[in-house]
Amino acid sequence: MKRKHLLNCGIAGFTYYDGPVVFGQLQIGTPLRLVYEPENRYDPDAIVLYFEEHKLGFIPRNENKTLSLFFEQGYGDIFEVYINRVSPDEHPENQVGVVVYVKERE
Repeated sequence: MKRKHLLNCGIAGFTYYDGPVVFGQLQIGTPLRLVYEPENRYDPDAIVLYFEEHKLGFIPRNENKTLSLFFEQGYGDIFEVYINRVSPDEHPENQVGVVVYVKERE
């Protein structure tokens, strides 16, 4: 079984966290990490995107329900996330896009 595409999206809140600080290091293919944040007071389904130790923002609220369900059930390690778009001329909230895959079963 090969990895399967799950979703493409932007990064919500990119300009409010470390996105602008590390923007020059982000490129297509850069791996990111997902972290479930159920204690988030604005969205109990919040999924944070990290580049190394830098918080870039969130999976958009309209895209995070399925991911949070997997995290809640202990399956958060089944995902691979990569940058699939870097567009410096776009509005800052649209400059970086990500793709989420379900990992290949070993």
